[in-house]
Amino acid sequence: MPPKKAQVEEKIPLGRPGNNLKSGIVGLANVGKSTLFQAITKSSLGNPAIGVLTASKNFPYATIEPEEARVVVPDERFTWLCEKYKPKSQVPANLTVYDIAGLTRGSSTGAGLGNSFLSHIRAVDAIFQVVRCFDDAEIIHIEGDVNPTRDLDIISEELRLKDIEFVEKALENQKKKTRMGGQSLEQKKARQEQEVIEKVLAWLNDGKDIRKGNWGPKEVEVINPLFLLTAKPVVYLVNLSERDFIRKKNKHLPKVAEWINEHAKGDPVIPVSVSFEERLTRFETEEAAKEEMKNVGAESVIPKLITQMRKSLQLGSFFTTGADEVRQWTLRKGSKAPQAAGVIHTDFEKTFIQAIVYNFETLKELGDEAEVKAKGKVMTKGKDYVVEDGDILLIKAGAAKS
Repeated sequence: MPPKKAQVEEKIPLGRPGNNLKSGIVGLANVGKSTLFQAITKSSLGNPAIGVLTASKNFPYATIEPEEARVVVPDERFTWLCEKYKPKSQVPANLTVYDIAGLTRGSSTGAGLGNSFLSHIRAVDAIFQVVRCFDDAEIIHIEGDVNPTRDLDIISEELRLKDIEFVEKALENQKKKTRMGGQSLEQKKARQEQEVIEKVLAWLNDGKDIRKGNWGPKEVEVINPLFLLTAKPVVYLVNLSERDFIRKKNKHLPKVAEWINEHAKGDPVIPVSVSFEERLTRFETEEAAKEEMKNVGAESVIPKLITQMRKSLQLGSFFTTGADEVRQWTLRKGSKAPQAAGVIHTDFEKTFIQAIVYNFETLKELGDEAEVKAKGKVMTKGKDYVVEDGDILLIKAGAAKS
């Protein structure tokens, strides 16, 4: 008999499941978070604390409740499909972004409304961490001077300390279950979960972030319900002055790169000038903003950071097309066809029959659907088909049971 094929355990991503995931802009006070939020969303803040933003530029707690906005995901594929089909309705994908108030040293113990702010971070699925690398005498740094590696240490430490608190409480509750003893399957599972929680606590106490661990699928199943802060993917946004951004030089960049390499290796780092991005939003037309970018020799990085965040969240896109509507849907990478059907309508996941599939790149290369069919590139796929980024789908589903 031939040897049995080894079963490969399916990798479960850290974080809550789903396709409607949220990202939060995080950092110390007065590093440029809210201005970046305004630039990303092209909107002004709706409810700053105290309601006064004219007297000073320094607002350690100007955003007590997080601001929320849905921003369009830039995607040339969607633009191409809209130009081709000229549909009555065009619905792009979007990303939900929150502006979260500035953290301070001691936030994990409640300093500076820290518990409230950390709960807001807990509610999002990924973090844009803004790191200040610009000097401005009018914008006071909460720690007294500009020192990005110290700021990175503070944020990292505060998030990790709060996670330790969460995990210690979870362990205490788990021990109440395992103290009951016995050999039932339920008790065996409880003991295994306790071992995972103890391992997670040791990892955090060792000064390491959860997202940097090599966790197995069963461990991830225990970790995900804890909603840990250091389990969330992070995109570091290094906030430079406009001058430094344009000339691509800044005295702090080497030390920031060194810190990331030591503490957060592999996490994306995007240099940005929040002041430049904010200035671009003041132009009346997109053409005028593009002309300004051409004049100064620098591009906006907002499309890049939105795209990178979706990538960090392991989100991809599939499309539905036609004369009535071209729509870009968001789907967690690795999802199967019935889950994609469920994104369109929850009933479709339950009543899924099959999906008619071809990829955007094939359509673009061959020019139209008729040619895609003629070349035999249209596939009929069942429940086990893993949807690829850029797939164009036609879902066939049965009638929902009433």
